[in-house]
Amino acid sequence: MHHPHHSPLSRRDLLHLGSVGAAGLCLPQLLAAEEKRPKVVRPKADACIIIHLNGGPSHLDMWDMKPDAPAEIRGEFQSIPSTLPGLRVSEHLPRLAQQARHATLVRSMNHSVNDQHAAAVYVSMTGHDRGEVGGGARPTDRPSPGSVAAMLRPTPRGAVPYVALPYWTREGASGPPQPGFFAGLMGRAYDPLWVLNDPSRVDFSVPEFTLTSDVTVDRLTARGQLLTSINARVADRRAKSELGAMSQFQQQATDILTSARTQSAFRIDREPDKLRQSYGVNIYGQSVLLARRLIEAGTRIVTVSWAPDANATWDTHVGNFKKLKNTLLPQFDAACSSLVEDLEQRGMLERTVVAVLGDFGRTPKINANDAGRDHWNFCYSIMMFGGGFQRGLVYGASDKIGAFPNDLPLMPGDIIATLYQLLGIDPQHELYDLLGRPHQIVPRGHAVPDLIG
Repeated sequence: MHHPHHSPLSRRDLLHLGSVGAAGLCLPQLLAAEEKRPKVVRPKADACIIIHLNGGPSHLDMWDMKPDAPAEIRGEFQSIPSTLPGLRVSEHLPRLAQQARHATLVRSMNHSVNDQHAAAVYVSMTGHDRGEVGGGARPTDRPSPGSVAAMLRPTPRGAVPYVALPYWTREGASGPPQPGFFAGLMGRAYDPLWVLNDPSRVDFSVPEFTLTSDVTVDRLTARGQLLTSINARVADRRAKSELGAMSQFQQQATDILTSARTQSAFRIDREPDKLRQSYGVNIYGQSVLLARRLIEAGTRIVTVSWAPDANATWDTHVGNFKKLKNTLLPQFDAACSSLVEDLEQRGMLERTVVAVLGDFGRTPKINANDAGRDHWNFCYSIMMFGGGFQRGLVYGASDKIGAFPNDLPLMPGDIIATLYQLLGIDPQHELYDLLGRPHQIVPRGHAVPDLIG
Protein backbone atom coordinates (compact mmCIF):
# COMPACT_ATOMS: atom_id res chain seq x y z
CA MET A 1 0.00 0.00 0.00
CA HIS A 2 1.42 3.39 -0.99
CA HIS A 3 0.88 6.35 1.29
CA PRO A 4 1.55 10.00 0.41
CA HIS A 5 4.27 12.09 1.99
CA HIS A 6 3.88 15.84 1.73
CA SER A 7 7.04 17.15 3.41
CA PRO A 8 10.49 17.34 1.77
CA LEU A 9 13.14 14.78 2.69
CA SER A 10 14.66 15.47 6.09
CA ARG A 11 18.27 14.79 7.11
CA ARG A 12 17.04 11.70 8.93
CA ASP A 13 15.26 10.54 5.75
CA LEU A 14 18.46 11.02 3.75
CA LEU A 15 20.46 9.01 6.27
CA HIS A 16 17.87 6.26 6.08
CA LEU A 17 17.89 6.32 2.28
CA GLY A 18 21.68 6.18 2.35
CA SER A 19 21.50 2.93 4.27
CA VAL A 20 18.94 1.60 1.82
CA GLY A 21 21.22 2.58 -1.07
CA ALA A 22 24.05 0.65 0.52
CA ALA A 23 21.76 -2.34 0.47
CA GLY A 24 21.43 -2.14 -3.32
CA LEU A 25 19.03 0.70 -4.21
CA CYS A 26 20.51 3.14 -6.76
CA LEU A 27 19.88 6.87 -7.18
CA PRO A 28 17.49 6.52 -10.15
CA GLN A 29 15.32 4.20 -8.08
CA LEU A 30 15.32 6.70 -5.22
CA LEU A 31 14.38 9.51 -7.61
CA ALA A 32 11.61 7.36 -9.08
CA ALA A 33 10.29 6.73 -5.59
CA GLU A 34 10.34 10.47 -4.92
CA GLU A 35 8.45 11.06 -8.18
CA LYS A 36 5.55 9.01 -6.82
CA ARG A 37 4.78 11.76 -4.33
CA PRO A 38 1.66 13.73 -5.28
CA LYS A 39 2.09 17.22 -6.67
CA VAL A 40 1.01 19.83 -4.16
CA VAL A 41 -2.28 21.44 -5.23
CA ARG A 42 -3.66 24.16 -2.99
CA PRO A 43 -7.21 23.11 -2.04
CA LYS A 44 -10.19 25.42 -2.34
CA ALA A 45 -12.46 22.79 -0.73
CA ASP A 46 -12.07 20.64 2.36
CA ALA A 47 -15.06 18.35 1.86
CA CYS A 48 -17.54 17.13 -0.71
CA ILE A 49 -21.08 15.74 -0.65
CA ILE A 50 -21.97 13.84 -3.82
CA ILE A 51 -25.70 13.42 -4.42
CA HIS A 52 -25.90 10.77 -7.12
CA LEU A 53 -29.33 10.63 -8.79
CA ASN A 54 -28.90 7.00 -9.61
CA GLY A 55 -30.79 5.77 -12.68
CA GLY A 56 -30.51 8.79 -14.98
CA PRO A 57 -32.40 12.01 -14.14
CA SER A 58 -34.23 13.75 -16.99
CA HIS A 59 -32.33 16.93 -17.82
CA LEU A 60 -35.22 18.00 -20.09
CA ASP A 61 -37.67 18.03 -17.17
CA MET A 62 -35.37 19.58 -14.56
CA TRP A 63 -32.88 22.23 -15.64
CA ASP A 64 -32.51 22.13 -19.44
CA MET A 65 -36.14 22.51 -20.44
CA LYS A 66 -37.14 23.18 -24.05
CA PRO A 67 -40.41 25.16 -23.95
CA ASP A 68 -40.31 25.93 -27.68
CA ALA A 69 -39.81 22.31 -28.77
CA PRO A 70 -42.68 20.11 -30.04
CA ALA A 71 -44.94 18.59 -27.37
CA GLU A 72 -43.43 15.12 -27.72
CA ILE A 73 -40.10 16.61 -26.61
CA ARG A 74 -40.89 19.50 -24.26
CA GLY A 75 -43.09 17.35 -22.01
CA GLU A 76 -45.74 18.26 -19.46
CA PHE A 77 -43.90 20.62 -17.11
CA GLN A 78 -43.69 24.39 -17.16
CA SER A 79 -40.52 26.32 -16.38
CA ILE A 80 -40.09 28.97 -13.68
CA PRO A 81 -37.45 31.70 -13.23
CA SER A 82 -34.60 31.23 -10.79
CA THR A 83 -32.32 33.55 -8.81
CA LEU A 84 -29.75 33.20 -11.61
CA PRO A 85 -30.79 35.69 -14.31
CA GLY A 86 -31.79 33.91 -17.52
CA LEU A 87 -31.97 30.44 -15.96
CA ARG A 88 -35.36 28.78 -15.82
CA VAL A 89 -35.90 25.40 -14.18
CA SER A 90 -38.77 22.99 -13.68
CA GLU A 91 -41.85 24.20 -11.83
CA HIS A 92 -41.31 21.22 -9.51
CA LEU A 93 -37.96 22.63 -8.29
CA PRO A 94 -39.18 25.89 -6.70
CA ARG A 95 -36.83 25.84 -3.72
CA LEU A 96 -33.78 24.87 -5.77
CA ALA A 97 -34.63 27.77 -8.11
CA GLN A 98 -34.00 30.07 -5.13
CA GLN A 99 -30.51 28.61 -4.65
CA ALA A 100 -29.52 28.81 -8.34
CA ARG A 101 -27.40 31.92 -7.74
CA HIS A 102 -24.96 29.65 -5.88
CA ALA A 103 -24.86 26.98 -8.61
CA THR A 104 -22.65 25.88 -11.47
CA LEU A 105 -24.90 24.15 -14.01
CA VAL A 106 -23.27 22.16 -16.82
CA ARG A 107 -25.62 21.41 -19.73
CA SER A 108 -23.18 19.75 -22.11
CA MET A 109 -22.22 16.47 -20.42
CA ASN A 110 -21.73 13.31 -22.47
CA HIS A 111 -19.99 9.94 -22.41
CA SER A 112 -20.01 6.62 -24.30
CA VAL A 113 -22.38 4.51 -22.16
CA ASN A 114 -26.07 4.35 -23.08
CA ASP A 115 -27.15 0.87 -22.00
CA GLN A 116 -25.54 -0.35 -18.80
CA HIS A 117 -26.33 1.62 -15.64
CA ALA A 118 -23.32 0.12 -13.86
CA ALA A 119 -20.91 1.37 -16.52
CA ALA A 120 -22.59 4.79 -16.65
CA VAL A 121 -22.49 5.19 -12.86
CA TYR A 122 -18.85 4.08 -12.91
CA VAL A 123 -17.79 6.75 -15.43
CA SER A 124 -19.85 9.45 -13.70
CA MET A 125 -18.17 8.72 -10.35
CA THR A 126 -14.59 7.95 -11.43
CA GLY A 127 -14.18 9.64 -14.82
CA HIS A 128 -13.01 6.30 -16.27
CA ASP A 129 -15.03 5.70 -19.43
CA ARG A 130 -14.55 2.06 -20.40
CA GLY A 131 -17.69 1.78 -22.53
CA GLU A 132 -20.55 -0.67 -22.11
CA VAL A 133 -18.87 -2.92 -19.54
CA GLY A 134 -21.68 -4.02 -17.27
CA GLY A 135 -21.65 -6.01 -14.05
CA GLY A 136 -20.87 -5.17 -10.48
CA ALA A 137 -17.94 -3.64 -8.64
CA ARG A 138 -14.55 -5.28 -9.24
CA PRO A 139 -11.20 -5.19 -7.41
CA THR A 140 -9.60 -3.71 -10.56
CA ASP A 141 -11.99 -0.74 -10.79
CA ARG A 142 -10.75 2.84 -10.59
CA PRO A 143 -11.40 4.18 -7.11
CA SER A 144 -14.16 6.55 -6.03
CA PRO A 145 -13.31 10.15 -5.11
CA GLY A 146 -13.90 9.28 -1.46
CA SER A 147 -11.32 6.51 -1.56
CA VAL A 148 -8.73 8.69 -3.30
CA ALA A 149 -9.30 11.51 -0.82
CA ALA A 150 -9.00 9.07 2.09
CA MET A 151 -5.46 8.28 0.93
CA LEU A 152 -4.24 11.63 -0.38
CA ARG A 153 -6.12 14.01 1.95
CA PRO A 154 -6.44 12.00 5.14
CA THR A 155 -8.72 13.24 7.87
CA PRO A 156 -7.76 13.84 11.52
CA ARG A 157 -7.82 10.74 13.65
CA GLY A 158 -11.31 9.98 14.89
CA ALA A 159 -13.04 11.31 11.75
CA VAL A 160 -14.39 8.89 9.17
CA PRO A 161 -12.66 9.68 5.85
CA TYR A 162 -15.36 8.45 3.47
CA VAL A 163 -19.00 7.51 4.06
CA ALA A 164 -21.55 6.11 1.59
CA LEU A 165 -25.29 5.93 2.29
CA PRO A 166 -28.17 5.04 2.41
CA TYR A 167 -27.95 2.13 -0.05
CA TRP A 168 -25.43 -0.27 -1.42
CA THR A 169 -27.03 0.42 -4.84
CA ARG A 170 -27.39 -2.70 -6.93
CA GLU A 171 -27.47 -3.21 -10.68
CA GLY A 172 -31.08 -4.34 -10.69
CA ALA A 173 -33.10 -5.49 -7.66
CA SER A 174 -31.15 -8.74 -7.28
CA GLY A 175 -27.96 -7.67 -9.03
CA PRO A 176 -24.44 -7.03 -7.75
CA PRO A 177 -23.35 -3.74 -6.15
CA GLN A 178 -22.63 -1.03 -8.69
CA PRO A 179 -19.03 0.11 -9.26
CA GLY A 180 -17.90 3.67 -8.66
CA PHE A 181 -18.41 3.80 -4.90
CA PHE A 182 -15.57 1.50 -3.82
CA ALA A 183 -11.78 1.73 -3.56
CA GLY A 184 -11.22 -0.84 -6.32
CA LEU A 185 -7.54 -1.15 -7.20
CA MET A 186 -6.50 0.73 -4.05
CA GLY A 187 -7.63 -2.14 -1.85
CA ARG A 188 -10.49 -2.62 0.58
CA ALA A 189 -8.88 -0.53 3.30
CA TYR A 190 -10.05 2.57 1.40
CA ASP A 191 -13.64 1.43 0.85
CA PRO A 192 -16.29 3.69 2.37
CA LEU A 193 -17.92 3.28 5.73
CA TRP A 194 -21.39 2.13 4.69
CA VAL A 195 -24.38 3.47 6.64
CA LEU A 196 -27.31 1.39 5.45
CA ASN A 197 -29.92 2.10 8.12
CA ASP A 198 -32.70 4.58 7.34
CA PRO A 199 -31.95 7.88 9.14
CA SER A 200 -35.58 8.98 8.78
CA ARG A 201 -36.71 6.26 11.20
CA VAL A 202 -37.44 7.24 14.78
CA ASP A 203 -35.25 4.38 16.00
CA PHE A 204 -32.31 5.19 13.67
CA SER A 205 -28.94 4.21 15.06
CA VAL A 206 -25.68 2.73 13.89
CA PRO A 207 -25.23 -0.10 16.40
CA GLU A 208 -22.22 -1.50 14.51
CA PHE A 209 -20.29 1.58 15.60
CA THR A 210 -21.34 1.68 19.24
CA LEU A 211 -18.96 0.43 21.93
CA THR A 212 -20.66 -2.23 24.04
CA SER A 213 -20.44 -2.08 27.81
CA ASP A 214 -18.20 -5.17 28.09
CA VAL A 215 -15.47 -3.77 25.77
CA THR A 216 -13.29 -0.96 27.14
CA VAL A 217 -11.19 1.39 25.04
CA ASP A 218 -8.01 -0.23 26.41
CA ARG A 219 -9.25 -3.67 25.44
CA LEU A 220 -10.14 -2.46 21.95
CA THR A 221 -6.70 -0.89 21.53
CA ALA A 222 -5.00 -4.09 22.65
CA ARG A 223 -6.85 -6.06 20.00
CA GLY A 224 -5.66 -3.62 17.34
CA GLN A 225 -2.06 -3.92 18.53
CA LEU A 226 -2.28 -7.70 18.37
CA LEU A 227 -3.48 -7.59 14.75
CA THR A 228 -0.67 -5.18 13.85
CA SER A 229 1.85 -7.52 15.45
CA ILE A 230 0.54 -10.50 13.48
CA ASN A 231 0.67 -8.51 10.26
CA ALA A 232 4.30 -7.59 10.87
CA ARG A 233 5.25 -11.26 11.18
CA VAL A 234 3.55 -12.48 8.01
CA ALA A 235 5.87 -13.01 5.04
CA ASP A 236 3.39 -13.80 2.26
CA ARG A 237 2.62 -10.58 0.37
CA ARG A 238 -1.01 -11.36 -0.45
CA ALA A 239 -1.80 -12.50 3.09
CA LYS A 240 0.02 -9.49 4.46
CA SER A 241 -1.98 -7.07 2.30
CA GLU A 242 -5.23 -8.67 3.45
CA LEU A 243 -4.16 -8.45 7.08
CA GLY A 244 -3.04 -4.87 6.47
CA ALA A 245 -6.53 -4.03 5.25
CA MET A 246 -7.96 -5.73 8.33
CA SER A 247 -5.61 -3.69 10.50
CA GLN A 248 -6.80 -0.45 8.89
CA PHE A 249 -10.43 -1.54 9.33
CA GLN A 250 -9.65 -2.25 12.98
CA GLN A 251 -8.03 1.16 13.44
CA GLN A 252 -10.92 2.91 11.72
CA ALA A 253 -13.41 1.04 13.90
CA THR A 254 -11.44 1.95 17.01
CA ASP A 255 -11.36 5.60 15.99
CA ILE A 256 -15.12 5.65 15.39
CA LEU A 257 -15.92 3.86 18.62
CA THR A 258 -13.77 6.20 20.69
CA SER A 259 -14.52 9.52 18.94
CA ALA A 260 -17.23 11.53 20.69
CA ARG A 261 -17.44 13.89 17.70
CA THR A 262 -18.09 11.10 15.20
CA GLN A 263 -20.52 9.34 17.51
CA SER A 264 -22.41 12.61 17.90
CA ALA A 265 -22.62 13.06 14.11
CA PHE A 266 -24.87 10.00 13.87
CA ARG A 267 -27.30 11.50 16.42
CA ILE A 268 -29.48 13.07 13.74
CA ASP A 269 -32.34 13.22 16.26
CA ARG A 270 -30.56 16.18 17.84
CA GLU A 271 -31.40 18.35 14.84
CA PRO A 272 -34.38 20.71 15.25
CA ASP A 273 -37.62 19.25 13.93
CA LYS A 274 -38.12 22.24 11.66
CA LEU A 275 -34.79 21.65 9.92
CA ARG A 276 -35.45 17.93 9.56
CA GLN A 277 -38.81 18.70 8.00
CA SER A 278 -37.12 21.11 5.62
CA TYR A 279 -34.83 18.39 4.26
CA GLY A 280 -37.77 15.99 3.96
CA VAL A 281 -38.57 13.20 6.41
CA ASN A 282 -37.73 10.37 4.05
CA ILE A 283 -34.66 8.20 3.60
CA TYR A 284 -33.04 10.53 1.04
CA GLY A 285 -33.72 13.85 2.72
CA GLN A 286 -32.44 12.61 6.07
CA SER A 287 -29.42 10.96 4.41
CA VAL A 288 -28.49 14.33 2.93
CA LEU A 289 -28.87 15.95 6.35
CA LEU A 290 -26.75 13.20 7.90
CA ALA A 291 -24.14 13.89 5.20
CA ARG A 292 -23.92 17.50 6.40
CA ARG A 293 -23.49 16.34 10.01
CA LEU A 294 -20.69 13.95 9.01
CA ILE A 295 -18.88 16.69 7.06
CA GLU A 296 -19.10 18.89 10.16
CA ALA A 297 -17.53 16.06 12.17
CA GLY A 298 -14.52 15.94 9.82
CA THR A 299 -15.50 13.43 7.13
CA ARG A 300 -13.92 14.35 3.80
CA ILE A 301 -16.39 12.80 1.31
CA VAL A 302 -19.98 11.60 1.71
CA THR A 303 -21.82 9.98 -1.20
CA VAL A 304 -25.61 9.71 -1.23
CA SER A 305 -26.84 7.21 -3.83
CA TRP A 306 -30.51 7.94 -4.56
CA ALA A 307 -31.72 4.40 -5.30
CA PRO A 308 -31.71 0.92 -3.75
CA ASP A 309 -31.12 -0.43 -7.26
CA ALA A 310 -30.54 1.04 -10.71
CA ASN A 311 -34.17 0.77 -11.84
CA ALA A 312 -35.93 1.90 -8.67
CA THR A 313 -36.03 5.70 -8.85
CA TRP A 314 -34.63 7.95 -11.60
CA ASP A 315 -34.74 5.28 -14.33
CA THR A 316 -38.07 6.61 -15.66
CA HIS A 317 -38.70 4.47 -18.76
CA VAL A 318 -42.34 4.32 -17.64
CA GLY A 319 -44.39 7.20 -16.22
CA ASN A 320 -41.58 9.74 -16.27
CA PHE A 321 -43.75 12.76 -15.47
CA LYS A 322 -45.83 11.06 -12.78
CA LYS A 323 -42.75 9.84 -10.93
CA LEU A 324 -40.95 13.15 -11.21
CA LYS A 325 -43.96 15.24 -10.16
CA ASN A 326 -45.26 13.05 -7.34
CA THR A 327 -42.09 11.86 -5.67
CA LEU A 328 -38.66 12.38 -7.18
CA LEU A 329 -38.53 16.13 -7.78
CA PRO A 330 -40.27 17.20 -4.54
CA GLN A 331 -37.94 15.04 -2.46
CA PHE A 332 -34.84 16.16 -4.34
CA ASP A 333 -35.91 19.81 -4.28
CA ALA A 334 -36.32 19.75 -0.51
CA ALA A 335 -33.11 17.86 0.26
CA CYS A 336 -30.72 19.65 -2.11
CA SER A 337 -32.02 23.17 -1.54
CA SER A 338 -31.99 22.68 2.24
CA LEU A 339 -28.42 21.39 2.12
CA VAL A 340 -27.16 24.38 0.13
CA GLU A 341 -29.00 26.86 2.33
CA ASP A 342 -27.88 25.07 5.50
CA LEU A 343 -24.21 25.01 4.45
CA GLU A 344 -24.34 28.67 3.43
CA GLN A 345 -25.87 29.74 6.74
CA ARG A 346 -23.23 27.79 8.66
CA GLY A 347 -20.41 29.35 6.63
CA MET A 348 -19.49 25.94 5.20
CA LEU A 349 -20.47 26.24 1.53
CA GLU A 350 -17.31 28.13 0.59
CA ARG A 351 -15.19 25.06 1.52
CA THR A 352 -17.69 22.28 0.74
CA VAL A 353 -18.58 21.00 -2.73
CA VAL A 354 -22.10 19.76 -3.31
CA ALA A 355 -22.02 17.77 -6.57
CA VAL A 356 -25.33 16.60 -8.05
CA LEU A 357 -24.42 13.87 -10.54
CA GLY A 358 -26.25 11.22 -12.54
CA ASP A 359 -25.36 8.33 -14.82
CA PHE A 360 -26.90 9.97 -17.93
CA GLY A 361 -29.98 11.93 -19.06
CA ARG A 362 -33.21 10.85 -20.76
CA THR A 363 -34.28 10.78 -24.40
CA PRO A 364 -35.58 13.97 -25.98
CA LYS A 365 -38.53 12.09 -27.44
CA ILE A 366 -41.15 10.83 -24.99
CA ASN A 367 -41.98 7.14 -25.41
CA ALA A 368 -45.35 5.36 -25.37
CA ASN A 369 -44.82 3.69 -21.95
CA ASP A 370 -47.14 5.99 -20.00
CA ALA A 371 -45.06 8.96 -21.21
CA GLY A 372 -41.65 7.68 -20.20
CA ARG A 373 -38.18 8.68 -21.32
CA ASP A 374 -35.33 6.27 -22.03
CA HIS A 375 -31.55 6.39 -21.48
CA TRP A 376 -29.65 9.21 -23.20
CA ASN A 377 -25.87 9.52 -22.78
CA PHE A 378 -25.25 11.93 -25.65
CA CYS A 379 -26.18 15.04 -23.68
CA TYR A 380 -27.25 15.62 -20.08
CA SER A 381 -26.83 18.08 -17.20
CA ILE A 382 -25.22 18.14 -13.76
CA MET A 383 -25.11 20.81 -11.04
CA MET A 384 -22.47 21.80 -8.47
CA PHE A 385 -22.45 24.22 -5.56
CA GLY A 386 -19.67 25.69 -3.46
CA GLY A 387 -16.15 24.54 -2.70
CA GLY A 388 -14.55 26.69 -5.39
CA PHE A 389 -16.99 26.05 -8.22
CA GLN A 390 -17.99 29.34 -9.80
CA ARG A 391 -21.28 30.65 -8.47
CA GLY A 392 -24.04 31.65 -10.86
CA LEU A 393 -22.66 29.91 -13.96
CA VAL A 394 -24.37 28.03 -16.77
CA TYR A 395 -21.63 26.24 -18.69
CA GLY A 396 -22.16 24.72 -22.12
CA ALA A 397 -25.42 24.29 -23.97
CA SER A 398 -27.46 21.60 -25.64
CA ASP A 399 -29.11 21.87 -29.03
CA LYS A 400 -32.74 22.96 -29.49
CA ILE A 401 -34.14 19.58 -28.36
CA GLY A 402 -31.55 18.67 -25.71
CA ALA A 403 -30.14 15.84 -27.79
CA PHE A 404 -26.47 16.82 -28.25
CA PRO A 405 -24.07 19.42 -26.89
CA ASN A 406 -24.18 22.61 -28.92
CA ASP A 407 -21.34 24.31 -27.07
CA LEU A 408 -18.45 23.41 -24.74
CA PRO A 409 -18.98 19.62 -24.39
CA LEU A 410 -17.55 17.99 -21.27
CA MET A 411 -16.95 14.40 -20.16
CA PRO A 412 -17.31 13.05 -16.62
CA GLY A 413 -13.50 12.88 -16.45
CA ASP A 414 -13.39 16.66 -16.78
CA ILE A 415 -15.78 17.10 -13.87
CA ILE A 416 -14.05 14.56 -11.64
CA ALA A 417 -10.64 16.09 -12.44
CA THR A 418 -11.99 19.54 -11.52
CA LEU A 419 -13.40 18.15 -8.28
CA TYR A 420 -10.04 16.61 -7.38
CA GLN A 421 -8.22 19.86 -8.09
CA LEU A 422 -10.59 21.79 -5.84
CA LEU A 423 -9.94 19.21 -3.11
CA GLY A 424 -6.21 19.74 -3.47
CA ILE A 425 -5.53 16.45 -5.29
CA ASP A 426 -3.61 16.30 -8.56
CA PRO A 427 -5.92 14.37 -10.97
CA GLN A 428 -2.86 13.19 -12.92
CA HIS A 429 -1.23 11.65 -9.88
CA GLU A 430 -0.55 7.92 -10.16
CA LEU A 431 -1.98 5.45 -7.68
CA TYR A 432 -0.50 1.98 -7.29
CA ASP A 433 -2.53 -1.17 -7.06
CA LEU A 434 -1.67 -4.07 -4.78
CA LEU A 435 0.70 -5.45 -7.43
CA GLY A 436 2.57 -2.17 -7.66
CA ARG A 437 1.23 -1.14 -11.07
CA PRO A 438 0.64 2.60 -11.68
CA HIS A 439 -2.77 4.04 -12.61
CA GLN A 440 -3.45 7.73 -13.23
CA ILE A 441 -6.31 8.92 -11.01
CA VAL A 442 -8.27 10.40 -13.93
CA PRO A 443 -7.13 8.66 -17.14
CA ARG A 444 -9.18 10.88 -19.48
CA GLY A 445 -10.20 14.42 -18.69
CA HIS A 446 -8.72 17.60 -17.31
CA ALA A 447 -9.72 20.19 -14.74
CA VAL A 448 -11.78 22.96 -16.36
CA PRO A 449 -10.53 26.42 -15.26
CA ASP A 450 -13.75 28.14 -16.38
CA LEU A 451 -15.75 26.12 -13.82
CA ILE A 452 -13.61 27.39 -10.94
CA GLY A 453 -14.44 30.67 -9.24
